[in-house]
Amino acid sequence: VQLQASGGGLVQAGGSARLSCVASGSISGINDMGWYRQAPGQQRELVAGISSGGTTNYADSVKGRFTISRDNAKNTVYLQMISLEPEDTAVYYCYADRYYATKYWGKGTQVTVSS
Repeated sequence: VQLQASGGGLVQAGGSARLSCVASGSISGINDMGWYRQAPGQQRELVAGISSGGTTNYADSVKGRFTISRDNAKNTVYLQMISLEPEDTAVYYCYADRYYATKYWGKGTQVTVSS
C-alpha cells in the first residue's frame, strides 16, 4: 500500500486547510484510515481516524475544528481543518490499516500555522 498525501503548507492562525491522502497498490482489505501528527520534540499523536463504514474518532484537541472524511471509491481520506492554531503546527502523516493487522504510513506533509 502506498499513501500519497497533499495539502498543508503555511496558514495563518484562524485559517483553514485541507489535507488529502490517496491510497494505491494493494488496497484490498484496507480498514481504518486517518491522520497522525508530530510536532517538533513531540511524540506522534493520533489526530483523527475513520473506518471503512464511516465511523470517526478525533483527538480532543481538534474536536469541533477538524473533520475527517473518506471517499472509498477514490481510496482517499481527507482532513478538513478550520480555526487553525499555532499549536496545530506539525508534520501530518496519513495512515491506512490493512486487515486490522498492518499499518501503512504516508510521507508527512507539513502544516505550519503562523500567529
